[in-house]
Amino acid sequence: MLPGLSDIETAEKRIAGVASVTPLVESPPLSRISGRQVFLKLECFQPIKVFKIRGAYNKISQVMERRVVAASSGNHGIAVAYSSKVLGKQCTVVVPENVVREKAETITEYGAELVKEGRFSHEREAKAREIARTTDAAFIHPFNDPGVIAGQGTCGLEISQQLREFDSVLVPVGGGGLISGISIALKSQDRGPRIFGVEPETAPKLSGALSAKKIVTIPSPMSIADGLMPSALGDLTYEACSRHVDGVFTASEEDILTATRIMVKDARIVAEPSGATPLAPLLSHKEGLGERVVVVVSGGNISRDLLLKVLA
Repeated sequence: MLPGLSDIETAEKRIAGVASVTPLVESPPLSRISGRQVFLKLECFQPIKVFKIRGAYNKISQVMERRVVAASSGNHGIAVAYSSKVLGKQCTVVVPENVVREKAETITEYGAELVKEGRFSHEREAKAREIARTTDAAFIHPFNDPGVIAGQGTCGLEISQQLREFDSVLVPVGGGGLISGISIALKSQDRGPRIFGVEPETAPKLSGALSAKKIVTIPSPMSIADGLMPSALGDLTYEACSRHVDGVFTASEEDILTATRIMVKDARIVAEPSGATPLAPLLSHKEGLGERVVVVVSGGNISRDLLLKVLA
């Protein structure tokens, strides 16, 4: 079942001291460029530079098994490896064959075993579940799990505590765990803002699902925003998004690169493409967002090579 507001409030207490209460600040350069007041929720300031620590730690702290297994394009794996190290659990992370090198290195630095499998999310998930079955480990889903969603929802609680008035929130969408948690947290309150997802146009699993009114699978999702490439939403994240999300924008690869460049060079925030993606609709001046907009910068684990390309 989907978590409720009380589950998210419990998760907030559970992750305290491990996940950070990240800053929420106005960005004058982005406000000037977009013609609105733009506030950045800086999840790239988490200890592991990505929001995933919230859901991973909340979930892993509740499992009884001494070993956990995850499938990840990189950031969820980092969060599971870090949380496992803090909690004293053994950890295996299955990543794609083309995983970002720096993300793979970080996973192993936290003591996890790294396994490479395929290029798409369904391939590495199948491998991770096989490992979990044969080693009596707990499988930690990257987004379609009540404990993970509740943990990600703590980001939404913080936004409501840090900013009294705002019209909308732009959230990057991979499998939908972050936008599910944030939307549950914010829509459970009296003054719920409008919630919009932003995803690569090459991996439109949320826009496709909302249009079809059912989960759709993208056969071969590819994007420079490697954290936003799951093939489909889960049943829980689809349910949450269909209830609480007001709309979804898609961004081209060029839009995502431009958003990343502006985030780094103008806003002075080092964001990976997945974290910069929700800025894209503001740069094209989309209607219906209101005058005060929160952009969730979900992560900052950008590769050195890509950062150099962005700066150039």
